[in-house]
Amino acid sequence: MASSQATNKSGSGWPRRGSQGHADASNSNNNGTQKYGPNQALTINRTINLYPLTNYTFGTKEPLFEKDPSVPSRFQRMREEFDRIGMRRSVEGVLLVHEHGLPHVLLLQLGTTFFKLPGGELNAGEDEVEGLKRLLSETLGRQDGVKQEWIVEDTIGNWWRPNFEPPQYPYIPPHITKPKEHKRLFLVQLHEKALFAVPKNYKLVAAPLFELYDNSQGYGPIISSLPQALCRCVSLQYLFVDYLQQDY
Repeated sequence: MASSQATNKSGSGWPRRGSQGHADASNSNNNGTQKYGPNQALTINRTINLYPLTNYTFGTKEPLFEKDPSVPSRFQRMREEFDRIGMRRSVEGVLLVHEHGLPHVLLLQLGTTFFKLPGGELNAGEDEVEGLKRLLSETLGRQDGVKQEWIVEDTIGNWWRPNFEPPQYPYIPPHITKPKEHKRLFLVQLHEKALFAVPKNYKLVAAPLFELYDNSQGYGPIISSLPQALCRCVSLQYLFVDYLQQDY
């Protein structure tokens, strides 16, 4: 995939993290969207290394179950938490590999038709980046006592849930003053090799970007938007280094 650069006009731009890994709040509004001065131009050109899928080893661990037994229960809990602590904050990680020279996204598959990015809900007051690292370790972290290191890069997407209902949008509708959930997608740079432990009730699948593109029926609006989000701000560098025979 070719490198892509985008220069934003004043008053727009992707959220950027500061030197400590936090979103820079000095030029942001209450919704977490960055604002830049009239003379500030933001050029996005992030290089991400992609390693072969065969570099990675996949084990299993105990099942990881959702907090809510049903969709109505999930929105009932969201409603109760909203009254108590306000808008839910969620984070998800985009993990990339390549196979046959094509970029793939690692997705968790539950059953035959449900796919999701690894991540989940943040605790009250929890930092987004540290929270994502915690959630990635809970979901895919190895179980042999070796600490998993996660390299969380920049934000590549923001989605909002305006009501206590399934639809989410990459913007806040103008008539909505209090969104019920804000979900932020982060690009995660994988190491050259790694061991992932996948919960037994999930499969970890590698989906090619061309299959995700414009396929909201199969993957939902967020995952199917990843090809566009990635091509706007990321240069993918394919590294054909095979570590399959090396020890950890």
